[in-house]
Amino acid sequence: MNKIKLLSAVGTAVAIAVVAASCGDQTTRSTGWEFSRNMYDPIGYNPDQPNANFKDGKTAQIPPAGTTPVGFERFPYSASNEDYERAGVELVNPLVHTAENLEQGKALYQVYCAVCHGPEGHGDGSITKDRTLEAESRQLENFPPPPSYARSDSINSSRGGRMADLTDGKIYHTITYGLNMMGSHASQLSPEERWKVVMYVRELQKN
Repeated sequence: MNKIKLLSAVGTAVAIAVVAASCGDQTTRSTGWEFSRNMYDPIGYNPDQPNANFKDGKTAQIPPAGTTPVGFERFPYSASNEDYERAGVELVNPLVHTAENLEQGKALYQVYCAVCHGPEGHGDGSITKDRTLEAESRQLENFPPPPSYARSDSINSSRGGRMADLTDGKIYHTITYGLNMMGSHASQLSPEERWKVVMYVRELQKN
């Protein structure tokens, strides 16, 4: 029994000491003993930390010239009219013309393009028409309609030639860089999605 009492007393004393040590004396910011510190202290450098492994002492480095980030597809054409024309000659839609690709292109067009170009590509999207904000009875601003893609409308592009005659490359270039009041859609649509939209626009040109 004496041994049991002794062990109990020692255990109680150790427990009290541990609790007291963990609480601190209010004069230090030490948290006491730490368990598995490498589990929450990162081994790697943070981007804004100094780094002696590089000559300039910085962790964040500019990618080497000529490299392409993973998942990024480089577009070797500038936004100039010259490269627009070059893209129109050199680029052809790499996707196979299937019902599935066409349907996906239509869905993307309805989301990103129809609001301006109209559901059938006639340039009669919802923001080109009179609209009223009913909650405030306020007339909303109208935007000028873009030219129609339809062959039956025989509308010319602002860069020359009929809209119905725009090639795959010219349409893709315009989606990538934008034109006039149309902004770039490169951040909204991946290269594959842009080609699907191109496929659907080519169908609209037949109207």
